[in-house]
Amino acid sequence: MTSPSAPPARRLRPLPNFIFLTRWLQLPLYLGLILAQCVYVYHFWVELVHLLSAAMGSGEALTALVGSIGYEISPSAAASGAAPKLNETVIMLAVLGLIDVVMISNLLIMVIVGGYETFVSRMGLESHPDQPEWLSHVNASVLKVKLATAIIGISSIHLLKTFINAASYENDVIIAQVGIHITFLLSAIAIAAADRVMPAAPTHEPR
Repeated sequence: MTSPSAPPARRLRPLPNFIFLTRWLQLPLYLGLILAQCVYVYHFWVELVHLLSAAMGSGEALTALVGSIGYEISPSAAASGAAPKLNETVIMLAVLGLIDVVMISNLLIMVIVGGYETFVSRMGLESHPDQPEWLSHVNASVLKVKLATAIIGISSIHLLKTFINAASYENDVIIAQVGIHITFLLSAIAIAAADRVMPAAPTHEPR
């Protein structure tokens, strides 16, 4: 017994078809984000090489590392002209900087893959073994919640770096960063609450 054939796709009128095709205008934007991802990969390896070279005793790499993480030595050490040292605080700030790059890179992946799948075209990853778990039920609401959660994680890393290197910041700057982080947190809670009360969107069926 033969299975019933799928109904033929309805042909769109010229104007709706043209408007629908304009979604491909977003493709250069996602390609640009891929290039931005490449920049973050390069920056990650530059910082990692600086950290490893500083651990091996390179003073030039240590100076570059300290400058990139925004760490300031104590005023007494600066007055005496002492060179910066690879202490626990410098290592922690450098590692947090690397984690920050990774989290921003994860955010870019979510925007590139989820945004393309949601707003441009299906990627056909339903049977792929490496398909992200969240992509199987992705929609605009799910993407917003996940992006808000990722932004909170990035903001937490920045806030932790500020607390570790608090001597380099004014109190007003620290208070402002805490306020911004709380704003991100409340915004994510509001987005998640709005997504919960809204009717669930139908999931994509494999094609």
